[in-house]
Amino acid sequence: MNRRTFYQASACSALAVAAGLGLPKRAKASVSASMAGLLKTTLTPMGSERAGNADGSIPAWTGGLTQAPAGWTPDQRMPDLFASDPKILTINATNMAQYKDRLTDGVMEMMSRFPDFRIDVYPTHRTAALPQWVYDNIYQNALNTQPAQGGSRLGFSGAYGGYPFPIPDPNDPLEAGAQVMWNHSCRWQGSQFTYQPTTYSMANGVLTLLVKFNPLSYTFDFYQRDGNAANYSGWLNRGYYFGAAPPSSAGEEIIVYQPTDPLVNPQRGWELLNGQGRVRQLPELQYDVPNSQVQGITNYDESYLFYGALDRYDWRLLGKKEMYIPYNNNKAYPMSAADYGPNFMNPDLIRYELHRVWVVDATVHPGDRNVIAHRRYYFDEDTWTAVLTDSWDAQGNFWKTGLAFNINRPDVPGTIFWDACIYNLQSAEYAHAYAFDITQPDQYGVIDFTTIPSESLFNVQNMAARGQY
Repeated sequence: MNRRTFYQASACSALAVAAGLGLPKRAKASVSASMAGLLKTTLTPMGSERAGNADGSIPAWTGGLTQAPAGWTPDQRMPDLFASDPKILTINATNMAQYKDRLTDGVMEMMSRFPDFRIDVYPTHRTAALPQWVYDNIYQNALNTQPAQGGSRLGFSGAYGGYPFPIPDPNDPLEAGAQVMWNHSCRWQGSQFTYQPTTYSMANGVLTLLVKFNPLSYTFDFYQRDGNAANYSGWLNRGYYFGAAPPSSAGEEIIVYQPTDPLVNPQRGWELLNGQGRVRQLPELQYDVPNSQVQGITNYDESYLFYGALDRYDWRLLGKKEMYIPYNNNKAYPMSAADYGPNFMNPDLIRYELHRVWVVDATVHPGDRNVIAHRRYYFDEDTWTAVLTDSWDAQGNFWKTGLAFNINRPDVPGTIFWDACIYNLQSAEYAHAYAFDITQPDQYGVIDFTTIPSESLFNVQNMAARGQY
């Protein structure tokens, strides 16, 4: 079966892709030159299907959004670019059975538990776009990326500046599943950004500001235009966080380095607590360690729906299918306190569209552990970003469901994942992480993708020198 046939066979329903029950014992080359050539013909440069679906409800990809609206400037919030679109469908508990093949278990669980929960579906727009130099790198990655010895879940090498696996292994669902996960971890978010994120929780009907950072700055070593695989540092990104609120977090500084080869070059993090006057190395900020920034509602590996090393799970690609997913969510900005309901966020703000998604199922790897025994992820085919996720505990009980919001930034260009909301249905609470401050509507949705953060921000010695007793 060639790659195009595989795509066509899996486009309309989730497939159990046969073969390959165990992990490969040795690394394999990525894809052949002829298969990589599909990125210039039937596939988009990102690796998604260029054609639309049979009935036209998913259009063909024609290059995405690359032109900012007239009069817009980077210091402004990007407006909803599809505000005039008509709503074509509303799905709730009364009609969800009719659309169950295009809904996740988590969405249907929310509809079953909360009669007012719904999703509003709008026309599909394939807005994803990347700079040409990233497209060029993706093509080279298709030819050159090498999974780690022992399989892709342990890492990869030879890739730079683009999705490392634009054409996942068509013959081994475990390899392919891990490769899709790596594409998510290496998703395009520009070469750098700075903004003022805020995280909120909702529990027992009380909205709580958990933390605000001003600024949060990231630089992506993996996505520097003048870089290449030969001189790449091994750090996917480096982040700097400065705590602004509440008072318990004010003055706190955090530096985090995230690798693309986490078992060889583990993640590193440092923290400066104002008043202590010293820097300490942070414990592991991944796997199922409870995330202190969201009061343990989620674990660190649930950040951005998934974050960190892959080695504790086996990741199985189930195939590709058409599903209703959150998409083109500029309309979600700004928000107010009233938009945080006691059980879920205001459905009026969240735009859903029909898109093709990769479906990956995760179970704990034999001999390893994670409190989340079973996870399922849904990845937008055009951006390789996880947009929906569901999880179950060790007893098989449904536990959490999460959704990610992506925003249109044609100036970058990109349809870029930004913030995420995870509902913990067992504890009846939820967290909205890395959102924007509802008390500053003039800054809501404002993200600086152009200013290059100072290297001093990511220097641990400099952070130590700023310490005060």
